[in-house]
Amino acid sequence: MSFRDFDRRQWQVLAVLMLVNFVNYVDRQIIFSLFPALRHDFNLSHAQLGELAAAFTVVLSLGSLPLAVLADRFSRRAVIGAGVLFWSAATFLSGLAGSFRTLLAARGLVGVGEAAYTPAGAAILSATFPERVRARVQGAFDVGMFLGGATGIALGGVLAEWLGWRPAFFLVGAPGLVLGLLAFRLPEPPHRVQEERVPVGDLLRIPAFLAILVSGWFSAFAGYAYVAWGPELVQDYKGFSPQESGLVLGATIVVAGLGGIMTGAALSDRLARRSSWGRAAIIPVGFLISAPLTYAALETASKPLFVALFAVGTFFLAWYHGPTTATIHDLVPERARATALGLYYLFINLCSMALAPYLVGRLADRYTLVVALRAAVAAQVLGGLLFLVVIWLVRRQAENSLLGAGGPEPEAEG
Repeated sequence: MSFRDFDRRQWQVLAVLMLVNFVNYVDRQIIFSLFPALRHDFNLSHAQLGELAAAFTVVLSLGSLPLAVLADRFSRRAVIGAGVLFWSAATFLSGLAGSFRTLLAARGLVGVGEAAYTPAGAAILSATFPERVRARVQGAFDVGMFLGGATGIALGGVLAEWLGWRPAFFLVGAPGLVLGLLAFRLPEPPHRVQEERVPVGDLLRIPAFLAILVSGWFSAFAGYAYVAWGPELVQDYKGFSPQESGLVLGATIVVAGLGGIMTGAALSDRLARRSSWGRAAIIPVGFLISAPLTYAALETASKPLFVALFAVGTFFLAWYHGPTTATIHDLVPERARATALGLYYLFINLCSMALAPYLVGRLADRYTLVVALRAAVAAQVLGGLLFLVVIWLVRRQAENSLLGAGGPEPEAEG
């Protein structure tokens, strides 16, 4: 099955969820391009700017699991719709902040709304499309993330220079009000009875899932550090203006990120047809190829070379998006998919992404931002190496499942 074989209902589901994911990441990432303006207006340190990102991520993390469980047990589309409306209103309120503490609180409220979306949205996709295209569909879903993240970074740089940081929040908060209402019309899987629910503790007994959490810690730390401090890096160390930084980073992420997402997802689905561990195999390859390219981009003083190295590094780094979600959904029962992804985001966001901007900011205050980002590259390499353990455990789980089912049936004689 390919994309051209999707029916009208499947296309509608994918389109709405991609659009919501687009707005999700515009609202989430725009603040990073506004860091220089916020630092000037509120007289903030790098560590305080890191706290803005951490506040959002901590609330996002704490809300992910309970809202994912709510989505699995009651209504995925209702959780999504309410979450979109909530985070859009909170983004608008961010533009009204009169102090650092007020802005900190507003960004935390954005995290409440966004916690509702990704686990429920990914679960609806896996319920709507067949397993053989799962990584590609989840990759297409993440295209909205990359487009939204790049647009948020680009818009933040342009709007900060043209209008100021407050109008930037006002403008990006409005579209979510329409999309939140559309989300209430998404198809709802049949309601499941109490006996079919999977306790969270059962998910934590799946070794391959636990290994994904560990390797994902390091990988997410690296990726979020690049996103949070990329605009500051190119403005303060590479000689880009705010508008140039937004446009260059945004365009690079769109082109390289989209290509990487779809390449990784297509390779993952193809390898999944050949072996039980094939879907996960593509993830560490992308991480380990990307790391030296990203390191070289940090060290170069040439603008064109920085853009080229950053683009190729982003292409390979983006390979993991669709395959990671698809691998998690392969490992758990259908009725626990939103819960499993919510647990993944709880751990990754709270224990890794919430720390990345703050810790890198502290290192930047003590040394330089370039030195601080070297720690992110090291984390990326370690995450890629640890994902090799995930591959081994996925293979072992598949072999145990086959043995538990009695193995393959013998061929009929004569």
